[in-house]
Amino acid sequence: MPKTEHPLEQLKSYLPENSFDQVVFFLHHYKVHLTIAAERQSVLGDYRNAVNGKNHRISVNGNLNKFSFLITLIHELAHLVAFETYGNKITAHGKEWKSIYSNLLSEFINKKIFPADIETALYHSIKNPAASSCAEEGLMRVLRRYDNNKEETLLLEEVLPGAYFITNEGRVFKKGEKLRKRFRCTEKNTNRIYLISGLYEVKLTT
Repeated sequence: MPKTEHPLEQLKSYLPENSFDQVVFFLHHYKVHLTIAAERQSVLGDYRNAVNGKNHRISVNGNLNKFSFLITLIHELAHLVAFETYGNKITAHGKEWKSIYSNLLSEFINKKIFPADIETALYHSIKNPAASSCAEEGLMRVLRRYDNNKEETLLLEEVLPGAYFITNEGRVFKKGEKLRKRFRCTEKNTNRIYLISGLYEVKLTT
């Protein structure tokens, strides 16, 4: 499914209350071309810097809940500001990006946009942001409480040992023992062993 361009007024439906005006300010100020993408397994959002007279481009997955959508958008905006400030002279998620992301995130937190549990998790995130909210286990667990489809899916860590589960790609596994932060899982069709994060979203099957 291709990405879809959305007029800014329609963007309101993807954002938490009281965040739209601030988001629009950043999009206009930095001349951002924003697209809402279909669900992507590998990324939640993406940033491409302005080249050859084109605008900066940001895409965010449209299947995210409103709070996850905003946090992902802020994450990508931080990449934009880091590029505007430092060019290509810094690492993607280095100290410069972390500082900018923390400052942008603080602006939205101070507006009391987020529920108390997300706000608490974000304060921890600000201290040392990860490359993705998916990499921050505490934040991901809290954000998942606000997913619309949470009744349909489970985190792998919630699945009982020995049970079969199916991934978003349609592959079926049997859950095995835990090895540090990952679980030893056996693919049903191939009998191959894979180590899968306990925070991976799956559905039970037989």
